[in-house]
Amino acid sequence: AWLAFQVWDLTTPVQIRVVPLKKMVKNKARSAGRFGTRYGSRLKEKFSEVESKQKKKYKCPLCLKTNVRRVSYGIWHCTKCDTKFAGKAYSLS
Repeated sequence: AWLAFQVWDLTTPVQIRVVPLKKMVKNKARSAGRFGTRYGSRLKEKFSEVESKQKKKYKCPLCLKTNVRRVSYGIWHCTKCDTKFAGKAYSLS
């Protein structure tokens, strides 16, 4: 049986192809990233839009300061003038 050997010629330059690493994918589902690979990208994107609206601070209709936060479903609270009022479920406007 014959053995085949590959001989490297060290006098000629060797081309090395550098392959860039895959760029990291930006997480479109910002706050929904905690769900990992579950539930699909569209659902997580919609969920993160709704969640960012409900966690955002809004302007108070009484004192006009941007201190209104969501307490629960449809209930909003201004920390400046300490008033609670009803509004939409996820956004005040």
